[in-house]
Amino acid sequence: QVQLVESGGGLVQPGGSLRLSCAASGSIYSISRMGWYRQAPGKQRELVATITSNRGTNYANSVKGRFTISRDNAKNTVHLQMNSLKPEDTAVYYCQAVHSATLRDYWGQGTQVTVPS
Repeated sequence: QVQLVESGGGLVQPGGSLRLSCAASGSIYSISRMGWYRQAPGKQRELVATITSNRGTNYANSVKGRFTISRDNAKNTVHLQMNSLKPEDTAVYYCQAVHSATLRDYWGQGTQVTVPS
């Protein structure tokens, strides 16, 4: 089992920045890929960014150049630095971890990010 706890969400004005963090505990040795997803009201959950254990990254087109995902394997944490935030970035952001052998995914409880228009 893997437990994920997100932090760092909040209210920020357009153009501002936030840094989300996700702390993993439990069977962390089994984690391969980690990532951030988001879900806005009335919309499906969508990928924001992912990072592998070798720090290979992947980003949604909508956040490329503005968001940066990073991972600290020693501290079992993953971060999402969000710059130049826009109202359309408003959503609940979820941390995800994928088990390396079973490919089962684990999710955090989510953290709200609000960028008013």
